[in-house]
Amino acid sequence: MRSPEAFDAVQIISIKRDKGTLTPEQIDWTIDAYTRGVIAEEQMAALNMAILLNGMNREEISRWTSAMIASGERMDFSSLTTPDGGRKPTSDKHSTGGVGDKITLPLAPLVAVFGVAVPQLSGRGLGHTGGTLDKLEAIPGWRANLSNEEIMAQLQDVGAVICAAGSGLAPADKKLYALRDVTGTVEAIPLIASSIMSKKIAEGTGSLVLDVKVGSGAFMKDEARARELAETMVALGKDAGVHTVALMTDMSTPLGLTAGNAIEVEESVDVLAGGGPEDVVELTVRLAEEMLAGAGIHDADPAAALKDGRAMDVWNRMIEAQGGDPRAALPVARESEVVYAPADGVLVELDALSVGVAAWRLGAGRARKEDKVQAGAGVRLHAKPGALVRAGEPLMTLLTDTPEKFERAKEALQDAVVIAPEGSRPAHQLIIDRIA
Repeated sequence: MRSPEAFDAVQIISIKRDKGTLTPEQIDWTIDAYTRGVIAEEQMAALNMAILLNGMNREEISRWTSAMIASGERMDFSSLTTPDGGRKPTSDKHSTGGVGDKITLPLAPLVAVFGVAVPQLSGRGLGHTGGTLDKLEAIPGWRANLSNEEIMAQLQDVGAVICAAGSGLAPADKKLYALRDVTGTVEAIPLIASSIMSKKIAEGTGSLVLDVKVGSGAFMKDEARARELAETMVALGKDAGVHTVALMTDMSTPLGLTAGNAIEVEESVDVLAGGGPEDVVELTVRLAEEMLAGAGIHDADPAAALKDGRAMDVWNRMIEAQGGDPRAALPVARESEVVYAPADGVLVELDALSVGVAAWRLGAGRARKEDKVQAGAGVRLHAKPGALVRAGEPLMTLLTDTPEKFERAKEALQDAVVIAPEGSRPAHQLIIDRIA
């Protein structure tokens, strides 16, 4: 005979509906019961909405996160060793996503140069935000799915791995996320924070740097809400004993000069070769410094490691270890169309959301998780805010294999650009704040 449940779903829902506080035991039971199917989807949807409307305190969010971690396995990197037999430190980065955000690609091998293991478990894109795995799958032969044994071996040998998260990490989160996605509760900060941090803590990294994007192309458009999310996640990391800091960074303008898959890989390789757009280099180096500091390394010079080829060497080994050919030609879109500057002046705004939606409509992104992406599709930018432009000059090039997509992509870009008189200056600050 099955033992009776410790609580019931209606009781839990009612507590949050009435702005009450759930006990640790109630939270543990809720996540476990939902994972087991005891709490029905409509009941968890009601609880999610109550949390969205009434919030959770720090202790509740921390316990909720712990319960989600406990629903699955935890990775353990304590067996990784340095050449002298010591324990190799681990550090990871998580971005809340944006347009042209290819930072993970140069960042993971760059940090690994300095003897820090980087277990970068990444995801796929949905909507206008790109996915790291989609970008890397543009490289011939590269594979995203690795076993835990393969991850450990690659971290020991190469020092960096970028791959898909296994289904064993925080399975409660996967179920909860799918429900939030269809019930209008994705925006609940306690649920966003616990979703991100449960996976990152279960991943087993010793330190974590969060890149919380703010602006039109970001999940969080409002700076106050982005700050609340950053502070909540930093607190969750600290509660779990993981050294955690967050950078709030601008996503009102796309990062770099590309938004797509193959073209972002191309730009990342440029950065690893000592070139690339200034904003991508700046953010890559700053995040590397934070990751290295979290791992206890304070005298490293990541900018130098980009320029002298050390980071590129690790990149090549990392791609090869996952079956890819880092020297192979990347896919190129069959069709292109140029968008021209409408007037003379200074480009002061280039809306990230508009560019991201255009890239998505061209085939670089997906509307549903099961959709396929075009590796060569996307938007290549020829000017960024601050540039002096002339009417009729190319502003961006649209790329796709399916030319019928051009029209809708151009519709997304109708209000993307603001050109002001010469002498104007864009209001743009890449790194807004640091939260620790």
